Amino acid sequence: MQIVTIHDISDERLGDYANLTDVALRRRTEPAGGLYIAESPKVIGRALAAGHVPRSVLVLEKWLPELEGLLAGHDVPVFVGPPELLRDLTGFDLHRGALAAMHRPALLPVAEVLRDARRVVVLEDIVDHTNVGAIFRSVAGLGADAVLVTPRCADPLYRRSVRVSMGTVLQVPWTRLADWPAGAEQLKSAGFHVAALALADDAVDLDRFAANPPDRVAIVLGAEGDGLSSAALQAADTVVTIPMMHGVDSLNVASASAVALYALRQRGRQL
Repeated sequence: MQIVTIHDISDERLGDYANLTDVALRRRTEPAGGLYIAESPKVIGRALAAGHVPRSVLVLEKWLPELEGLLAGHDVPVFVGPPELLRDLTGFDLHRGALAAMHRPALLPVAEVLRDARRVVVLEDIVDHTNVGAIFRSVAGLGADAVLVTPRCADPLYRRSVRVSMGTVLQVPWTRLADWPAGAEQLKSAGFHVAALALADDAVDLDRFAANPPDRVAIVLGAEGDGLSSAALQAADTVVTIPMMHGVDSLNVASASAVALYALRQRGRQL
């Protein structure tokens, strides 16, 4: 490691960490610059374990010993500074101790992501980074195999998504579809039954669907508020709904993903 004590936040080497709370700015600069931000030693460790390459690290001095073990063998600059200075640089307090600017891995081809998968989740135009991260955590924890995101879906590697996912977005195979809902045909060609999770008069209850599920299932989840597009519903093989009670018609999309994946996971264990 190259430990560098910082005294001036205008140092151009710190540009990757400037104004991290400016969402619009980061959406433009992070993909264009080929990087993403990993937050906390735990998430940085998962990124490194996934083979991702750090460009630099920003850390509070008291967290430096923990980072030294993680970064052994990586010849990268590690910028160290006091809490007040790092807050002025990033726009927030580094409660988790460390940030790393990581080089983005190349997106995998859709066919490669689907090749060995049996349970896939498709995110249609979900714009809230917290929901994206929470869905990835459900995918990892409940045994789905991969995630596909549509062209207008929020960036899974945005800092908040990575943090909420507890770094699982760095473990779960995922890629971005070039087109949607045309991409549903690629799923069907690969042998997937496309199940749209939505409210509809002809929807099948989740418990009924999960009692005898197809061998390969792609669960499609829609945007916050509007839900799935009419085109996505038309492209689906089955519309599936979660039975609700007490006049509540639906769950938050991240919660719905967990319920659906759990139902299918249980059936998978019985098989």
